[in-house]
Amino acid sequence: MIELNNMAFYAYHGVLPEERTVGGHYTVSLRLSADIREACRTDDLTDTIDYAAVCAIVKSEMEQPANLIEHVAARIGHSLLDAFPTLNSVEVRLCKLHPPVPGMEIAEACYTDTFVRPTSPPPFSLDPLMGIF
Repeated sequence: MIELNNMAFYAYHGVLPEERTVGGHYTVSLRLSADIREACRTDDLTDTIDYAAVCAIVKSEMEQPANLIEHVAARIGHSLLDAFPTLNSVEVRLCKLHPPVPGMEIAEACYTDTFVRPTSPPPFSLDPLMGIF
């Protein structure tokens, strides 16, 4: 498991017009699941997940405004799965720091979800028990 914790961003997400014009502070943390045993043996970057490439993808997704942090987290998760074929799953935790809630002081509002690479469907079968005659 590779973890990248508390990447900091200034971005323009939110449903309030002020959030889209003024922006706010966000953090993103990731837990990346991949078979990296070969990298442990070879000490070669090509056998693991390149942190710099991961951060570039997260930065690109954070730069695209959205209403909901849930939507941004999903974009990050799916983009990482698309970019890294060896990645089995990715947990994304996206936090909006000091969200604007009238009459309340909130340190952070966070959304966490896990995105898993879909498995391939079983191969086509002519087995009569499968209902194909």
